[in-house]
Formats: sequence, structure tokens, C-alpha cells
Amino acid sequence: MSVFVDQLNRKIILDQKPSRIISLVPSQTELLYDLGLGAEVVGITKFCVHPENWFRTKVRIGGTKKLNFEKIAALKPDLIIGNKEENEQGQIEDLMKLYTVWMSDIYNLHHTFDMITRLGAVTGKENEAGLLKIETEYLFNKLASETNLLNKTCAYFIWNKPYMVAGANTFINDMLKRCGLINVFQREPFLRYPEIDAAVLQKLSPQVILLSSEPYPFKEKHVSELQEICPEAKVMIVDGELFSWYGSRLKHAPAYFQEIISQLA
Repeated sequence: MSVFVDQLNRKIILDQKPSRIISLVPSQTELLYDLGLGAEVVGITKFCVHPENWFRTKVRIGGTKKLNFEKIAALKPDLIIGNKEENEQGQIEDLMKLYTVWMSDIYNLHHTFDMITRLGAVTGKENEAGLLKIETEYLFNKLASETNLLNKTCAYFIWNKPYMVAGANTFINDMLKRCGLINVFQREPFLRYPEIDAAVLQKLSPQVILLSSEPYPFKEKHVSELQEICPEAKVMIVDGELFSWYGSRLKHAPAYFQEIISQLA
């Protein structure tokens, strides 16, 4: 019997290494794949599009915020892995009454490394998790030391109609900082993901406006729309997965961030 602690400081007990895992979060699903848990993961969500072969072959147990409890029960999981922000609290609490549930809670890169380490221990993949952490940490340290960071103000859009942006205390905000970008919505009175309008955007006048490819699929027409509101700003579409997925995909983020920095410098 082994005792583990998740990122909500909850203790979970496992009699043996889990062999029937359900992942409720896309970025963590991809992490489990890269840790080599192909046989152990039996269920994923309909948004877990990476890796593509898992998306085609694994049982989908609903969406991140709309889980199918019947499909979950049929899979007989011995471990369910979720996230405080991405999953719905009431559904997670119901799952906790029936199954062993491990939860992550992530707001920055440090929390990500902690999550990778802890999940490596829970799943019996300590070595793989350790190597991934070391590699990703090295690449982010290299980004910080070798790149001339921008020190430009920015706004990062995640939704349209209404406009929604990433605010303070979000993982995206931490990634922006690592690009040398200063989020104009990281200060009070703005929330973590505030709704804004054109007047607020014009008043704050960011030098850079980033439109995420997900969860809302911004297109070139939206670039023109935002350019009219802030004609002096540099407006561009960016890969939302590399700004918001806090699993193994992060190892590709520093190189991508360097490309963005070069374009904006």
C-alpha cells in the first residue's frame, strides 16, 4: 500500500500501481502518453486530441466539464486524474465518492514541474517523469538566459463574443512573463479570465495582442477586427496549446516562444 498527495493536498491510497487510468484533462493525457502509459490509460475526454492514435482508439468519457458516469463506471478505473480548473467541481466530488481521484492545481511553471514529478510517482514512472522535468526545465532556463526578452505590454485573448482574456494568477500569464510580455490584465480589478470590451482594450492600449488558437479558434478576420480597435498594436494568432497546455507539450514551448519574440522584437 502506498500513500500519495495530490496538488489539492489530498492523500490518496493505492494498493498497487494503477493499471486502469482515466484522464480528464487533455494536457495531462498527453503527459501520460509520453510517460509510457499506453496500456494503463483506458479512458480520456473528447478534447484529448493528442496523441492522435489515443484519440482514435481510447474510450471517450465525455467532455472535461460534462463527464459520462456510466462510461466511467464501465471502465472500472483504479485511478482518475483531473484538474481543479478544467473539471467541474461537483462532478469531481461525485467521482471522489466512488473512485481514487488525483487532482492537479496549476498556475505556473513551478506547479507544472511539481505535477509531473508527483504523477510520475503515482503511476510508477518516476524515471521518465524526472527526465522530462529536467529537459523542460533546462529549455526554459535557456530561454531566459539566451533570449533578449521583449518587455512589451500585451493582451492574450482566449474567447470571442464576448471578448475574454487571460488575467492574473493563470498559467498563460506565467508563460507571457517568460516571453518578456507584460499582461495589461494581470492587475486588479481584473479577474483570472475577465470579459472585456473594446473601450477597456483601447484604454489599456497593449503594444501586443495575441489571439489564441484555442479554446476559441481565432482567425485572420479577428486579427483585422482587433487591429481596428488598437491600430498601433501588433496583433497575431498564436498556438494556444503551447501557452496553456501544462503537460509534456511544454518541452516544445521555449523554441516557439523564441520565434514569437523574434517576430515582435
